Amino acid sequence: MGIFSSFSKNKKESLEKGLSKTKESVFKKLSRVVVGKSKVDDDVLDDLEEVLISSDVGVETTLKIIKRIEVRVAKDKYIGTGELNRILKEEIAALLNENNTGDFDNYDLPEGKKPYVVLVVGVNGVGKTTTIGKLAYNYKQAGKKVVLGAADTFRAAAIDQLQIWADRTGVPIIKQKMGSDPASVAFDTLSSAKASNADVVLIDTAGRLHNKINLMNELSKISKVMQKIIPDAPHEVLLVLDGSTGQNAFEQAKQFIAATDVTSLALTKLDGTAKGGVVIGISDQFKIPVKYIGVGEKIEDLQLFRKKEFVDSLFS
Repeated sequence: MGIFSSFSKNKKESLEKGLSKTKESVFKKLSRVVVGKSKVDDDVLDDLEEVLISSDVGVETTLKIIKRIEVRVAKDKYIGTGELNRILKEEIAALLNENNTGDFDNYDLPEGKKPYVVLVVGVNGVGKTTTIGKLAYNYKQAGKKVVLGAADTFRAAAIDQLQIWADRTGVPIIKQKMGSDPASVAFDTLSSAKASNADVVLIDTAGRLHNKINLMNELSKISKVMQKIIPDAPHEVLLVLDGSTGQNAFEQAKQFIAATDVTSLALTKLDGTAKGGVVIGISDQFKIPVKYIGVGEKIEDLQLFRKKEFVDSLFS
């Protein structure tokens, strides 16, 4: 068990505060669904469907949840509207359990993967570089030696921003000037990380909206060059999505998943939105583990995703 294996009171409070806008929005809508109704019937389910879709759970996932509740209503014959919150919570939790979203308890690393190389992708503005900085902090807090690679050479601001995070967290950064070959930066980063016996490498990549072919080619080139140093790199491709964009996050996920082998997801900015339902939908639709959620601006507010704690906070 690692240093972050226990879900502290502070993290629970941070999670509940970060999801408060979503929770308030969902419960307000749910209360309107059941007003004047004594049992869960077709009208209530129709209204519930609207609530979930408007909370950015997504149409396909919403229909799955509604179907599951219909089965329970048919089986139990009578379900009072007072039980709707509990049933909805249970079915969302069950759905998350069935998807490829395991619980992440700590910042332990796989055996035999040293340094562990994480390629971080996502469009500009989603909080990608900030997420890298917070990850660097968390890995360092867990006793890991971290190296950052500034392979987003398209924007000078991206390199400068990552430098600020490197200074703030006290970890080394490998960078070149703006316009340099991103693959060259990645090569230098892994060479340095290997020479310094680092545990983790976090590599930032360009966040401009590419067309799919250019994106695929660039990320493929970075991976091939890194494999000259570490044959099985990258070990993880982390896609960062802005949770506050709702359905747009789904579209971004589709584009990146079609272009590269995304293995984990981070959903940021959940504290500033009522669209937290997007976590449920994205987990269900893409079957790629949601590994991190951002529930605030503080460095500690990037949390490892845990299904039970997430659902409990949403329905507490």
